[in-house]
Amino acid sequence: MADTRAIPGLTPQQWDDKYFNESIQGDVFTDLMGEGVNSPIQVKTDLTVKNGDSVTFALVNRLTGDGVIDDETLEGNEEDLGKRSQKVTTHERAHAVRVSTYQEQLSAIPLREAAKDSLKTWVSEDTRDRIIDAMGSVASGPTGPIRFQDATEAQRDAWLANNPQTLYGAAVANTVASDSSASLLNVDATNDKLTRRAISLLKRRALARIGDRPKIRPLRIGDKGKRFFVSYASPLMMRDLRADMEAVLDDTTAAGEAIALFEGGDLYWDGVIVKELDEMPNYAGLGAGGIDVAPFYLIGAQALGMAKVSPWRTREKDFDYGRKKGVAIIGFDGIEKLRFGTGATDLDAPKDNGIATGFFANVGD
Repeated sequence: MADTRAIPGLTPQQWDDKYFNESIQGDVFTDLMGEGVNSPIQVKTDLTVKNGDSVTFALVNRLTGDGVIDDETLEGNEEDLGKRSQKVTTHERAHAVRVSTYQEQLSAIPLREAAKDSLKTWVSEDTRDRIIDAMGSVASGPTGPIRFQDATEAQRDAWLANNPQTLYGAAVANTVASDSSASLLNVDATNDKLTRRAISLLKRRALARIGDRPKIRPLRIGDKGKRFFVSYASPLMMRDLRADMEAVLDDTTAAGEAIALFEGGDLYWDGVIVKELDEMPNYAGLGAGGIDVAPFYLIGAQALGMAKVSPWRTREKDFDYGRKKGVAIIGFDGIEKLRFGTGATDLDAPKDNGIATGFFANVGD
C-alpha cells in the first residue's frame, strides 16, 4: 500500500495553508437528473429502502389503435398496453487515500482535508465519466455499459441495426446498413462536420418512426412548455458548429433563453441545446482517410437510468497504532443507457430509448 508523502515544495517554514483544486466539469449532468419519466437521466432509489442488486426501469408504449366511434362495440376491442422493462445492475464503488501523521506534520497543507476534497472531486469525475460511457454504449456487460470503443465489430453492427436513426456525418446516405465501420469510413473532414443542417437532420430522425423504432420523446419545461433536446459535442465539433452559425450566433446564444439548463457558451438551434463537453470520446483514425471521428449525443426523456442503493459517504480508519489515517469514499449505484426490446421479449432487438447518436469529423486545427 502506497502512503501519501509530503513533497519538498510543500514543506517550507512559512506557507499559505490554502490550496487549490483543479477546475473540472464534475457536475455537468446534474440538471439532467430526476426521478420522473420525463427526465433525461431517470433516477430510481428503490434499493435505498430494500435489498437487491438491480432496479427495473419500465416503458409503457403509446397506444396505436383507432379506438371506436358511435355505436361500435368497445368491449373486446381494448388495446393491450405494450410494456417493456430493463434492469440496471448496481455495484459498490470506492476509493481511498492514506496519510501518516508524520507526513501531515511536515506538510504545509492539511493533507487529510485535501484527501477528502480530492475524493469528492474523484466522485464527481467518476460519475460524469460513467454517464458519458453509458451514452456511448452499444451493449451491456456484467460490470456495466460496453462503450463503443471497447465493443466488438459484431456488437457495433447489431447496435446500428437496432438504431437506424443513427447519423454518420451530414448525410443519411453515408450509413451502410448494419455495418458501423463502413459507415464511419464515409465520414470525411470536409463535408461531415457538425453543422446546423446536421443537427436538424438528426433531430428529425429522432422524432421519426424509422422501422419499428419508437420516437425519442423531447424534453419539456412544464406541462405546456416548449419541446427541446439537450445535446453534447466535443470542443472541436463545437468549433465547427460555431463557424457554421456565425451569421446567426447572436440570436441563438443561451443568454437569450430563459431555460435553466443553459450555461455560458451553450448554443441553441432548432429546438436543440448544444453543450460543449471536454471529455467527449474521440475515435482516432476511423473516418475517411484516417481522420478522427467523435460522437454527438442528442438527448431526450429517459435516455439513461441511474439506480441508487446508497449515497456517497466518507469513512476514516486508523492504521499502524494510529500513526496513519485512511480516508475513503464509498458509494453504491449503477448507470446505464436505457434500451428497451422491440421483439417478442424485453431482450429482443433492444433500441436506445431516449438518445440519438451522430458521428462527425473531429479534426484538430
